[in-house]
Amino acid sequence: MRAWLDQRFGERVRFAEPLSRHTSFRIGGPADAWVEASSADDIVELQRAAADAGVALAVLGIGTNVLVSDRGVRGVVLKLGRAFGELEWRSEADGMRVRAGAAAPFKKLVIDAAGRQLTGLEFAEGIPGSIGGGLLMNAGAFGGEIANVVTGIVGVAPDGGERYLPRDELRFGYRRFDLPPTLIVTHVDFALARGDVQAIRAAMADAKRKRDAKQPLGWPNAGSIFKNPPGDYAGRLIEGLGLKGRRVGGAMISEQHANFIVNVGDATAADVKQLMDEVAETVWRARAIRLVPEIKLVGDWEAVD
Repeated sequence: MRAWLDQRFGERVRFAEPLSRHTSFRIGGPADAWVEASSADDIVELQRAAADAGVALAVLGIGTNVLVSDRGVRGVVLKLGRAFGELEWRSEADGMRVRAGAAAPFKKLVIDAAGRQLTGLEFAEGIPGSIGGGLLMNAGAFGGEIANVVTGIVGVAPDGGERYLPRDELRFGYRRFDLPPTLIVTHVDFALARGDVQAIRAAMADAKRKRDAKQPLGWPNAGSIFKNPPGDYAGRLIEGLGLKGRRVGGAMISEQHANFIVNVGDATAADVKQLMDEVAETVWRARAIRLVPEIKLVGDWEAVD
């Protein structure tokens, strides 16, 4: 398959590409192949070629909310290119609809919506990552979530090319979106209402203030590590057990927010995973509460399981 990738994608394919270059944790071993797609046809051909060759195909966005194994990722890692980073706005009587490329930064959508005096995304001020990543984890904060404003998605499947799925066919949960098998999301549709610009700006400023006060700045991290358990907060549980500042190698539980693990210097994925396991075990033993990871573990984890 390497020869085909070379011929088909040229400079848009890299082999043994360190994924630490593509994650907010600055952690991750090499991908066997890393490919940038510029069109739906690129994706379909890559899906079919990978299936024919029996090679795994994974998608990586901006690289937040993921922990990539030190052993890297076997197979092909797909990166959506600039063609999937645009926002297309359409005015309607009661607001606007926007089709956002899955590779577009979430913050770009939030800022552009506020500039158009549109409400519905204030909660997302400061949420990192791409639109596609936000969809897949049903990103949310301060009482809002992406599921509340999504009206449909466009994706690509190897058996039929582009598909459109309306809102009533989409299944969201808490920090979860049930992506149909083999579908790679390329665009997300949103409906936003017109609002008062001062109220929108005030809500965004409030969200930013809360986020800046709680979240660690200056150290590479992947956002919240664990989902909040029903009726409680993961950070409160972890902090209450005196785990702030706990370290394994270069990975440390943030002293600012206990539900963050930060890379304080050459942390490995194994360091982070061990620290996550220690935290989950400590909380379970002390409080009989199971903490479920919010971040996604990606790649070959055989060496640390």
